[in-house]
Amino acid sequence: MINPVSLLPDHSGPPGAEGPLSGLRVVDFSHFIAGPFCSMTLADMGAEVIKIEAPGGEGFRKYGAARPELDNQGAAFLWANRNKKGIVLDLKCAQAAAVARDLIRTADVVIENFSAGVMARFGLGDESLRAEQPDLIYCAITAYGQEGPFADRLGFDPIVQAESGFMSLNGDADGAGMRTQPVIMDISTGMMATNAVLAALLSRSVSGKGQRVDISLYETALSMLGWAPMQYLVSGIEPGRLGNASIDSAPGGIFHASDTAFFLSSPSTKIFQRLARAVGLQEIADDPGLLDPARRLARRKEIERALQEKFSRYPWAHWEPVLRAGNVPAGRLQTLAESLHSQVTRATGVITRIDHPTAGKVPNIALPLRFSSTPTVAPVAAPAIGAHTRDVLLALDGYDAARLDALAKAGAFGPPDEALS
Repeated sequence: MINPVSLLPDHSGPPGAEGPLSGLRVVDFSHFIAGPFCSMTLADMGAEVIKIEAPGGEGFRKYGAARPELDNQGAAFLWANRNKKGIVLDLKCAQAAAVARDLIRTADVVIENFSAGVMARFGLGDESLRAEQPDLIYCAITAYGQEGPFADRLGFDPIVQAESGFMSLNGDADGAGMRTQPVIMDISTGMMATNAVLAALLSRSVSGKGQRVDISLYETALSMLGWAPMQYLVSGIEPGRLGNASIDSAPGGIFHASDTAFFLSSPSTKIFQRLARAVGLQEIADDPGLLDPARRLARRKEIERALQEKFSRYPWAHWEPVLRAGNVPAGRLQTLAESLHSQVTRATGVITRIDHPTAGKVPNIALPLRFSSTPTVAPVAAPAIGAHTRDVLLALDGYDAARLDALAKAGAFGPPDEALS
């Protein structure tokens, strides 16, 4: 079996790029996906992100099967923790919490996604930190927000997909609803948090004052429903499941060429007419009864049968240029591997490989950020547990080797008999 990493090009980019957030420091207490995705985005843009983990590392390190060559971490952790410095602090130890507070005094942003009240119990709550640092941006990510009946509940991406109504819109009409396998609620929450942090930083540049930013998975999920909630609130009619078809336009969905499946969409009358003409169905394109979207929806099956009869005659190699020339949006259904190794993906430069201290080379999946004057920083693989503890702390005022040894004996970095990284 060919190692997919060997098929990837090495990362290349402008040397010495610092990113638009160069000079900012982020202290990151978050774990799993939403918080780390936010902090990784900030790190890619040049912020110095210091990731604080408990002794032994966060649980997400082992998610998706840990691999020995990746320093016993899984691909999931590698994906979400690029460009960060990793340190270990046992916040249950008072001395470690004091170290964390010293780090925060040097920071612009704090990110955390503990349950409500946990950071305050460590002496690191939003109010006490910002009382001392009025310009601090404190970003708290939760499952259901700081208030409400579920404020104390754990929440995970697929649960929120179910509860928000998102799952009810996916799947076949006669099914029970279906989740999306990619964790889009976690990722979109991380994106929302990034936007909020950047907005708070912009506000601070004007007012000189920081603020608290709250983001929840559940509220993000409501946003990810798109315009479906507005449709219901305006009409009183709940949108249902239609599989791969659209509730708003027809024809569309999965069709089959003689050799493979593909997806096409015709969200407007003009595109519908271009589609019908491209495949040789002039009579449908000119049918006055099909120029209204509602009438096309009512005759969806009739139109799609006519299209499928045409498509089944030739392979995708025939239809792809025909639909492209007709300016009809369509694309072949590809496997994940086909997509990642495709010419289109390669042309983006998003998928590359980078150096790793134990694995040699690992894949890197860049964010789709393009800055003409301040390009993102060169990617550095996710850190091993506590890889930068000593270097980061020795750079703080008042910290030297003797003090680190004393902290280690006090258990600030975990069991005192374990060596400091």
